[in-house]
Amino acid sequence: VQLQASGGGSVQVGGSLKLSCAASGAILSAFRESMGWYRQAPGKEREFVAEITDSGPPTYADFVKGRFTISRDNVKRRVYLQMNGLEPEDTAIYYCRSNVYNSWGQGTQVTVSS
Repeated sequence: VQLQASGGGSVQVGGSLKLSCAASGAILSAFRESMGWYRQAPGKEREFVAEITDSGPPTYADFVKGRFTISRDNVKRRVYLQMNGLEPEDTAIYYCRSNVYNSWGQGTQVTVSS
């Protein structure tokens, strides 16, 4: 499977962005089973942001604090991350991941300035 993330950019504090990840070659069951978003800030390790599965409600990192929403379109094989109330600490490269295929996308840069 190939994962292509897009939608990053530069915004000011309090702004919003919607990230998109296309999962090419993913069979539906694997796509639905588990897809996630992670991020890596400069000088820091990659960290979990959100996950959507077929077995329960989405899960989020504590720092999301209700600001982000993960969703998916099974027909298009796309997973999204709507990010609102962005803060400078959200600046990072955001990656999507297929937990079933153990595959990462190339990442999309999000920069939040004050």
